[in-house]
Amino acid sequence: MTEQAQTGAPPKKFSIIKLLPILVIGVALAIFLALDLDAYISFDALRENKDALLNWVERWGLLASVIYALIYATLVTVVPPTGAVLTLTGGFLFGWLAGAITVVFGATLGATALYLATRTAFADVLRDRAGGAVQKMREGFQNDAVSYMLFLRLVPAFPFFIVNIVPGLLGVKMRTFVVTTFFGIMPGTFVYAALGAGLGEFIDERDPDLGLIFEPQYLLPILGLAVLALIPVILKRLRRSKA
Repeated sequence: MTEQAQTGAPPKKFSIIKLLPILVIGVALAIFLALDLDAYISFDALRENKDALLNWVERWGLLASVIYALIYATLVTVVPPTGAVLTLTGGFLFGWLAGAITVVFGATLGATALYLATRTAFADVLRDRAGGAVQKMREGFQNDAVSYMLFLRLVPAFPFFIVNIVPGLLGVKMRTFVVTTFFGIMPGTFVYAALGAGLGEFIDERDPDLGLIFEPQYLLPILGLAVLALIPVILKRLRRSKA
C-alpha cells in the first residue's frame, strides 16, 4: 500500500510547475542540437583548439578549473553522453589529479541538478500511483540507499545519466545521493583523467580508446569496490533469513 492509502490522504495533484526544470533541460538540449554545438565536444575540436585551451588554463589558473567544472555540470545535465569526452579533456587540460578533482565536482553538481529536476517533476506522482511491487522496490532501495548508490556509481556499465534519474524517482535522500555520487564516481574519473593527461602525446594521430576502463587492470579493482559496497546489504539479508 502507498503512503496515501495507509493514511487516507488523497494523492497530490499533478502540477505543471513541477515540470518546469525538465522542460528547461529539454529546451536547452533542443537548442544545443539545433545549433550543432555537439561538434565542439569531440576529440576533433580538442585537437584543433588544444593550444588555445591550454593557454586559457595557464592564464586563468584556478578560475579556469571552476569555470570548467560549471561547464561540465551544465553539459552532463543537458547532454548526458558528453561525460567521457569532457573527463578526458579535463585530464588533458589540468593534469590527472587536478583534472579528476575538477571533474568530480562538476559531475556531482550536474548529477544533482538532474536528480532534483526528476524528483521535482515525477517523484510525487510515482509515489502516489505506485503499485505494491514498485512501492516495495522503493522501500528496499531507500533502506539500503548508500550501498546501492555506491554500487551503481562504481560499476561503469550503468549509464551516468540513468543513475542520476532513478534515485530521484525512488525517493533517495539528496544528501545520500550527493555523497555517494561524489565518492562513487572517483575511481572511474581518475582512470579517465589519467588517460586524458597523456592525450598530448598522441592526440594528433588518433583518438583515445573510451573502452579503456573495461580492461581488466582497471575494471577488476573497481568491481571489487562495487562488491564491497554491497556487503552491508548482503549481511542484512543473511541476518533476516536466520531470524
